[in-house]
Amino acid sequence: MTSWINSLFVDHAFLRLGWRNWGVVESGRLYRSNHPLPWQLAEAVKRHGIRSVINLRGHRMDCGSDALGRGEAARLGLVHADQPFESRGAPHKDRLLRLIQLYRTLPEPILIHCKSGADRTGLAAGVWHLIHGRDAATAAGELSLRHGHVAAARTGILDTFFTAYAEAEVRGLGFEAWLTTEYDEAALRASFRPRPVASWFTDKVLRRE
Repeated sequence: MTSWINSLFVDHAFLRLGWRNWGVVESGRLYRSNHPLPWQLAEAVKRHGIRSVINLRGHRMDCGSDALGRGEAARLGLVHADQPFESRGAPHKDRLLRLIQLYRTLPEPILIHCKSGADRTGLAAGVWHLIHGRDAATAAGELSLRHGHVAAARTGILDTFFTAYAEAEVRGLGFEAWLTTEYDEAALRASFRPRPVASWFTDKVLRRE
């Protein structure tokens, strides 16, 4: 019961009772959502055959949603992996490389989720497109207002990540080659300027992690 109270009222899962923020990244292979409640995860397994879950929030010992999700994944026999990202920081190269490794080794179909399914989930969905040969524009399309992503806020640094790769793409450089040889986290942070009002909205009203 403690996990449920924490999930619903501390982690704001009551807002996710009727709002799934569901998306199909690639049918039969990769799906996206906000942090699923137990019955929502079970429904995803039933409808889409989900076999693995990647939690983009990372392991949170004091989070009821985390405990409930892990417990349900275990009950359903799913592979559960943690790969945390930030929604308002330059993506870390080592974490991106581990995400790519997870994509290539976990049983499919895979479900990726963060808290709201807007920012970190959009980043991870975009990376999926890039490692499967799609362009930066397709990847950036996963960071959309439809899923609740606000590009003008601090979360827009994730859009800037894809924009940075797009410049290398024009030169014919593949995503993983760019990531390992040219991607500069510090330069990305320095180049991005969020808009104060949009940042206030995502940080204080939407309370993005």
